[in-house]
Amino acid sequence: MYNASATVGPNIDRRQDGDSPYSNYQRSKDVKNPRFAQACLFLAVVVLVRAQRRRKGNLPPGPEPWPLIGNIFDLTSKELWVRASDWASEWGDVVYLHVFGQGLLFLNSYEAATDLFERKGALYSDKPQLVMCNELCGCENITAFTGYSDKFRRQRRLMTKVLGPSAIPSYYPLLELETQVLLRRILETPEGYSAHIRRYAGSLTLRIVYGYRVTANDDFYLKLAEECGDILSNGIAGGGFIWLVDVFPFLKYLPTWFPGAGFKRKASKWKAKIEEFVNKPFDMVVARMKDGTATHCSVTTLIETSEDDNMTDAETDTDARWTSMSMYLGSLDTTITAVLSFLQNMMFHPEVAAKAQKEINSIVGPGRLPTFADRLDLPYIEAVFNEILRWSTPVPLGLPHRLMEDDMYRGMYIPRGTLVFGNNWHMSRNPALFPDPDAFKPERYLDKVDDATAIKMDPRTFVFGFGRRGCPGSNLVESSLWIVVASFLATFDIKKATDENGQIIEPAIVYDDAVFRKPNDFPCSIQPRSASAAALVEQVSALASVRCLRRRLPRPLDHRRVEPD
Repeated sequence: MYNASATVGPNIDRRQDGDSPYSNYQRSKDVKNPRFAQACLFLAVVVLVRAQRRRKGNLPPGPEPWPLIGNIFDLTSKELWVRASDWASEWGDVVYLHVFGQGLLFLNSYEAATDLFERKGALYSDKPQLVMCNELCGCENITAFTGYSDKFRRQRRLMTKVLGPSAIPSYYPLLELETQVLLRRILETPEGYSAHIRRYAGSLTLRIVYGYRVTANDDFYLKLAEECGDILSNGIAGGGFIWLVDVFPFLKYLPTWFPGAGFKRKASKWKAKIEEFVNKPFDMVVARMKDGTATHCSVTTLIETSEDDNMTDAETDTDARWTSMSMYLGSLDTTITAVLSFLQNMMFHPEVAAKAQKEINSIVGPGRLPTFADRLDLPYIEAVFNEILRWSTPVPLGLPHRLMEDDMYRGMYIPRGTLVFGNNWHMSRNPALFPDPDAFKPERYLDKVDDATAIKMDPRTFVFGFGRRGCPGSNLVESSLWIVVASFLATFDIKKATDENGQIIEPAIVYDDAVFRKPNDFPCSIQPRSASAAALVEQVSALASVRCLRRRLPRPLDHRRVEPD
């Protein structure tokens, strides 16, 4: 793995053309001074070993590896961020491991992550070109897995057009309408809260990206998108995205019927499903554009503006398809995770919900729902929102970056090709910034702190990734989460469920997603705060349903409030 070398002594390799390489052993007997030759060989070995040890000694600290196989037994397929936090407690905020020579670096502090991912972004913005994920499963065009290249930069520019900070306010009316429809579904069947939240997140993103309106929980495109998301986060990402074929690439040539080639059979199925989602909704929009029935959406924006970017037809088609799919997957699971974590924490902390509801009663009143125009006037709701992002940390361990060249950091040597993870989970549990970090305390965001500390405490600076690889859908996720939090608290009480005997059910919260810290379904009670709150939900949702049917999406850079056609 390391290229330490030394040149010592005279050249004793006097092998003639055609000689066996082993003949040098015999020829060494003919050397005039064999003791000198032996001394030179010994010195060379010593220099090589010491050079390698020096380089190894300069590596960041970490668990002691096994010979050859490295730290393979130190890794876990679930909640690797927890294991990485254990390493941080022992080894510090920069921890290095390797698996069969492949370096893995875990950055466990905000300072280390910003130093490398942002200040040295030109070196740390590449992505590993993994055989299983990229080549066999066909994910090389998904923005999150695309190498640091012109293609990546094109895709990021396309995403910024439709999901950048300046574009999000144009989606506020749609976010408010979709949230009102979600409230009605919760009111009608609260026990189905999980499916309703998944539909909300999926419907919202399908509407924005493809101009497509979901009409049922079992909608074809919704189910297809969820299946692809599950393939990525729980299939391909199992074990931190590293498969045996990534360590031993020659395994990709095994025939699919060969014993031990099950990974190829999985990859073939997964690739077909991913490509189905890339193509079907996109082709639907293209067909509608041709017959004049397309609703303005991200896809139409990308296609209509492609000429301005001097892109070829092939680049336009490929980039637009994969960028659209990337935008969808980039926001779907993050939104679902954050909303489920909100319900979980309100259930366990009714005192927080009561305090937030008191603020809404005072500022908004009982006759309407909160809107984005109220956001600056609701500081405690903002604190709850921030604490949800911090406490839940939807993506606890950022997807790996790849170091493009050898680098030195704090006197430590980091080899080229190392996969670098930002441990967002450990950053969110920093006791110096967040005393009692495992507790859910929105009040921590109401305390006065200096500007530098405020930046480090802001969960948006670390939960969505860093630098040039930060989540491009973060602005949409943030806005959709805020309006759901405010609207839920205005209309519903969220408590622990009770059984048929009226006994409180203590829910067991289980996390089993490999990428997202998404809780499995848990029993809870979601009831309207009052009869007037229920009536308000029915009133606004009835109007919202009509407006959702008629509304066309505004163009992303048009910030006017668009009224129904």
